[in-house]
Amino acid sequence: MYLKIYKNGGHVLVAACDKELLGKKLKHGNAVVEIRKDFYEGEDVSEEELQNALQKATTANLFGEKTVNCAVKCGFIDPNSVIMIDCVSHAQIFWV
Repeated sequence: MYLKIYKNGGHVLVAACDKELLGKKLKHGNAVVEIRKDFYEGEDVSEEELQNALQKATTANLFGEKTVNCAVKCGFIDPNSVIMIDCVSHAQIFWV
């Protein structure tokens, strides 16, 4: 999994995706979602490292079965909140 962390003041955005999805374009109706290298490509991490990053996140944007399942397994995402975009798991976290 790739993990990239963005910090802005007290806000921490975690962007993570399965490695094989990097650079892919996903289509959903008229919308196209690109899993851009410049946004998602960061460190190659383990599930434990992703979990540690999510604990500090105020927002997260996650793509891919391994990545999203890790967040579900760790209790950050309700499995009913996962959506599929072009057969790829996607979830977002917002702490308010």
